[in-house]
Amino acid sequence: MRQSISQDDLRTLLHEADVAVRRLVRKLGLPRADLDDIRQDLLTDALARLHAFDAERGALGAFAGLVMANRATRIAQRVRNHRRMYGPEPVSLDEPAAPGSRETLGASLPEEQSLAAIQGHWVNPIAQVERRLDLERGLGTLDEKGRRLVADLLRGSAHWLARAGLGSRSTLYRQTWELRLALMAVGVSAV
Repeated sequence: MRQSISQDDLRTLLHEADVAVRRLVRKLGLPRADLDDIRQDLLTDALARLHAFDAERGALGAFAGLVMANRATRIAQRVRNHRRMYGPEPVSLDEPAAPGSRETLGASLPEEQSLAAIQGHWVNPIAQVERRLDLERGLGTLDEKGRRLVADLLRGSAHWLARAGLGSRSTLYRQTWELRLALMAVGVSAV
């Protein structure tokens, strides 16, 4: 249901948004170019919550001020988290590592600190080979039934295998637990 806003209410909302955005920009030292974006974010949130406004409990200005202050707190936390993660100013990985150097910052970062590593995609090749050797050694200690269960579990979970008719769920979970213990006994831990 669409509600119309009077000119006075609109002026009140715009005034409260201006107060909140200027306070936030000053407090965080944000560029003035961000004023309009933050104001729009604050107004959008206030308009979305306008249905909860009750004129009998207080003035629209107080309501809007409180809603915008709460939203500004969340914006400030997001900015602080971003600064904590990336530093106060963004730096290009194509910048020189040192003045006059041809090596870039991106080339000087080790693979363990790359974007892929931060997102969990980079794997140390030596650790990967060692894990594979440990797994082959651990699977070699299993009997045929255990190896068949491992092959089935590679296709899906014990729950999925039970739904596919390969045994009861409780039996498959018990066998999976026994398999995990057998692999842990030979030094292969769950990843």
